[in-house]
Amino acid sequence: MALTPAIFLDKDGTVLRDVPYNVDPEKMIFAPGAEQGLARLAQLRLPLIVITNQPGIALGKFGFDELYGMRTRLSRMFETVGATLSGFYFCPHHPHGTLLAYAHSCACRKPAPGLLITAAERHQLDLHRSWLIGDIVNDIEAGRRAGCRTVLVDNGNETEWLMNEWRVPDYCVPDLDAASKLVARQLMPEAVLP
Repeated sequence: MALTPAIFLDKDGTVLRDVPYNVDPEKMIFAPGAEQGLARLAQLRLPLIVITNQPGIALGKFGFDELYGMRTRLSRMFETVGATLSGFYFCPHHPHGTLLAYAHSCACRKPAPGLLITAAERHQLDLHRSWLIGDIVNDIEAGRRAGCRTVLVDNGNETEWLMNEWRVPDYCVPDLDAASKLVARQLMPEAVLP
């Protein structure tokens, strides 16, 4: 079976406005450019997979039921722009968490690539032909370590800029709309996409 590429998307700050530890569906709002970006990416007919750190679980700020409710709302938000949320992978861990079962280092918390590798195994994805789009350099490192091409949405959410060879994106753009145009041109140079 031939492996397919995918588009991996960070959730907070890339697809949604960054509201710390939010799982309230009423507070879920598309980030600037995200609606247009998702609509364009949907035209590529590739899996769109959200990869997100959710340390609120380990920190006791919300539970799995609330997180799953947020995932359902996110899927519906994708549908409103003609896109399909093909997968939602999250890390519940944090080394300084208050819930002991999740208070440790792991292989899935970005910048580690574990979530991408798991998604690739479950969806038969070719990571080397896939893209990761995120708004901080931890996202970029996870994508690069997994073998993906990377796009940094430089919208001001990255404040530390602790750089190394893994944290340098292939491209840097202002929002998901611009990222989608770039990825579409790379994957389908012959296509005419809005």
